[in-house]
Amino acid sequence: MQDRQGQPTYAYVNGDVAQPVDGSPYADWQDAGDTVALAQVQWLPPVQPSKVIALWKNFHALATKHNQTIPEEPLYALRAPSSLAAHQQPVIKPASYDGAVFYEGELALVVGRRMRAVVVENVREHLLGCTIANDVSAMELINRDPSFAQWSRSKSYDTFGVLGPWIDTEFDWTSSSVHTRVNGRERQNYPLSDMIFEPLTLLSLLSHDMTLEPGDVVLCGTSVGTLPMRLGTDIEVEIDGLGVLSNRYG
Repeated sequence: MQDRQGQPTYAYVNGDVAQPVDGSPYADWQDAGDTVALAQVQWLPPVQPSKVIALWKNFHALATKHNQTIPEEPLYALRAPSSLAAHQQPVIKPASYDGAVFYEGELALVVGRRMRAVVVENVREHLLGCTIANDVSAMELINRDPSFAQWSRSKSYDTFGVLGPWIDTEFDWTSSSVHTRVNGRERQNYPLSDMIFEPLTLLSLLSHDMTLEPGDVVLCGTSVGTLPMRLGTDIEVEIDGLGVLSNRYG
């Protein structure tokens, strides 16, 4: 969030207020200054990652719908950290792209401690918590050049990586579902239990591919129901027990 002077600061949510802190979620911190009512908070992305990893085809239902095989290892692209946007910030149509722009409601994982080749039994102590994502994608761009699939470019436009509102350090995803609403109409409703690679296994496997740093974000992938957005569309992504992420496209 922004403090009263307009500077970025970390805070924690306590009921209907946010308490600013000195320090960071990855080390020691202490209360600093007066609380701010959530209705008055100027939201920022809840984390500043060195990288954002976006999963593809990580739900059984989506693979089944498209008659695709179940992957034997995570399939992913890297999204530019500069693409991040926050709760209640606009998602801006790129000036250089005229094709369809899709919403994708997802669960996002935030790394709390450096991970390098961590076995699944030890992953939870490296996980800071979970937040909500709208993994916005310029879908028609991906296969524009048949010789090279442009997954990272399609997801790296400014404001296409929406995260927030906060990070829940105790969230239990095992019995939760994702709901995406477009102008109030539900378009996605899928259980997180349908993941092919559940979060702890996913983080372990990714940590064997690359070192994950504190603040890095892993988007767990989406399921059925993604569609293109029209300019002026209001998108809400809700995850049971985690919160609601709201933005407008255009």
